[in-house]
Amino acid sequence: MALKKVLTLRTVVATSAGLTLSSSTFIAAVQVAGFLAGDAAWLAILTGGLLCITAALCFSELNGLIPSAAGIRLYYSRAFNDHLALVVSLLYMAVILGVIGAESYVLSEILHEAIPLIPPMAWILVMFSVVTGMNIIGIKIAGWFQDAITYGMMLSLTVLALMALAKVDFHLTAPLVTGGTANFVNAVAVGVFLFVGFEWVTPLAEEVTHSKLISRGMLLAIGILSVTYAFFTTAMTALVPREVLANSPTPHLIFARTLLGDAGVPIMLALTLAASITTFNAGLISISRFVYASAREHVLPAVFSKVSMRFFTPWVAVISIFILGVVISTIVLITHRYLTLVNMAAAMESIIYVLAGISVILLRKKMPDAKRPYRVRGGYVIPGISAVVFSVLAIAIFITFPRVFICLALGILLSSLYVNHVVPVLKRRHQQKKAAARRRRPVASAEKAGD
Repeated sequence: MALKKVLTLRTVVATSAGLTLSSSTFIAAVQVAGFLAGDAAWLAILTGGLLCITAALCFSELNGLIPSAAGIRLYYSRAFNDHLALVVSLLYMAVILGVIGAESYVLSEILHEAIPLIPPMAWILVMFSVVTGMNIIGIKIAGWFQDAITYGMMLSLTVLALMALAKVDFHLTAPLVTGGTANFVNAVAVGVFLFVGFEWVTPLAEEVTHSKLISRGMLLAIGILSVTYAFFTTAMTALVPREVLANSPTPHLIFARTLLGDAGVPIMLALTLAASITTFNAGLISISRFVYASAREHVLPAVFSKVSMRFFTPWVAVISIFILGVVISTIVLITHRYLTLVNMAAAMESIIYVLAGISVILLRKKMPDAKRPYRVRGGYVIPGISAVVFSVLAIAIFITFPRVFICLALGILLSSLYVNHVVPVLKRRHQQKKAAARRRRPVASAEKAGD
């Protein structure tokens, strides 16, 4: 049974933007401002957004060429080979699950601090249960929920930013003063990671009403987020001293309390909850579709390809992601290793963007006459820029955080073992079932003819 084509541009934008909006976004925004001497945080954020647009353009061409819920696995399979594509895509999905675990940890700790009577694990179970229920009932309901939360949150952040800027009668005094090239480069590097995850929307390619909506949605999401992040970061650092924000794991709560007094804390807690729920919901939507498509192509057990007869949703994949998400969140809650997961995600996203740029170049050479609803202009310039820039950023992360390199290397090893030893068994079983079905068919036809 196929998935249902019901998603519009509004939901695609909300899903792409919602995947990048998280509780850790506020911390990263403060880090961007901390690298710079003047009021140039907005410039670093917009530059980071432009760099992410180069990757989004590459994904737009790839998605138009191969619109599938399998997403990056098929892009890389056609461009490189099936083995590399499987290893990278399976590790990619595992890292995304890790990000959801890290995000749930940060949020549960914040909410537990605000309401000590409720343990962190209870918050995690409630959030995952609500989002999972909506995803099983139907993608359209989950999409409406994503629309309301994402757009409401971006509007709220913009309003709070304008209120803060008005309160301090803000004027840009040094909009281009960065404190040096090195500082600006570091700020842009962090700024780039404010947007990572926008491409997770590509697995929805089989559920959109028009194939071009994925590419339009990614570009619009990055543009809207660029403006929102720039406004909010400028407002936070204008209202509260940077050193105060930088020394706190919850800078957005300090900002809200300074702006609105004690009434600002519940408002910002609600926005923090919304930020995490958008990540949970969008992540569950995207990962479950990838799992569904992988099972359909016999990369994962066939049970994950089951689709609800009533709601047209991959319910087994959705429930499985719920269970894995709770397990990972519990592990993070016990170990407190959430920063390692966040840095792993940053490195993995950079690798994915590098491969996307290279894939565009290779597929133009391998499939020159294939139909491309969208084609990146300028020849190989933009794909080349994307591949080079994100290669540098990935290397920088590995140098700064050697543990991230070790963890990803171990992940590649485990993923390779699965691809080499488990996937062939799954494909062989599928071929055996097909052969058995073909043998039964003539017998059934003969019996029918005899009757």
